[in-house]
Amino acid sequence: METKKVWFVTGASKGLGFELVKKLLSKGFQVAATSRTVESLISTIGETSENFLPLSANITDNNDIKSAIEKTVHHFGRIDVVVNNAGYGQIGTLEELTDEEARENYAVNVFGTLNVIRNAMPYLREQRSGNIFNISSVGGYSANFPGWGIYCSTKFAVAGFTEALAEEVKDFGVHATVVYPGYFRTDFLTKDSVKTPSNPIQAYEAARNSEQAHLNEINGNQPNDPEKAADVLIQISKEKNPPVHLLLGVGTMEFLNNKIDILKKDAEQWESLTVSTAI
Repeated sequence: METKKVWFVTGASKGLGFELVKKLLSKGFQVAATSRTVESLISTIGETSENFLPLSANITDNNDIKSAIEKTVHHFGRIDVVVNNAGYGQIGTLEELTDEEARENYAVNVFGTLNVIRNAMPYLREQRSGNIFNISSVGGYSANFPGWGIYCSTKFAVAGFTEALAEEVKDFGVHATVVYPGYFRTDFLTKDSVKTPSNPIQAYEAARNSEQAHLNEINGNQPNDPEKAADVLIQISKEKNPPVHLLLGVGTMEFLNNKIDILKKDAEQWESLTVSTAI
C-alpha cells in the first residue's frame, strides 16, 4: 500500500520538487504537482494520467491552492503526503531591499506554504494520517549570510510554524517535518531563479561578495544530489516516528554545530545579566 500513497508537491517544475516528482512516479506513487503554469509540468514530466496530476496554481492565492487540493482529492480519492517546496531565493541587504521585494518573498515562501497547510489539513485530519514536509533551508537555521537576511528570515518562519504544527496535528496521526537543505545542485542559484536587489548599494561589500560567490562560484558546484534528497524524503515518509527537524545534505551538520557554539558562547558570556532580572 505504500506505493499507493498520494503526494502533493508544490514548486514541481524544477529543482528539488521536479526531482522528487520524477522519483515518486518511477516508484509507483500517485502524485499531484503544482507550478505557476501547467504547461511547464506537462512538457517536462507528462500529461494527466492515473498516477500523475499536473496543476497550475498560484501559491500566494488561497483559493487557487484550495482548488488544487480539491482537484487532487477528486482525482486520487485522498491526499497523504504534502511537500511545500515552492519558494525562491531573494538576495539583498535589509537596507537595500524594497518593501515590495521583501513582502513578495514572504508572500511566496511563508504565506504560500501556510495556504497549502490550511487547505490540506482538513483532509489529513479527517483521515487521521499523513505527512507534511515544509522545505526550509540551512539558512532557516543559521542566518549569518550577508545579503540573505530576508530570505533566511522567511525560512526561519517556516521552521518556527512547523514546530508548532507538529504539536498541533500529532493527535490526528499527522506528522510535520521541517527540512533544512544545504547546497544542492539544482537551478536555485541560477539567474532565472534567484532574485537580486533592484537597487543594490555598493557600500555593502560583504553582501556583494556573497552574491557573486553564490551566483558565479557555488552555483553548479553544489556538493549534494537532489535525486538522493528525494530518496530521503520518501524514506522519511515511511517512518512511524519521523523527525520534526531534518538536516539534509553534506555540510549542514557544520552549520548546526557552529550555531550551537555561538549560542552557548553568548549565553555563557552574558549569563550574569541574563539572570539579573529576577524579582
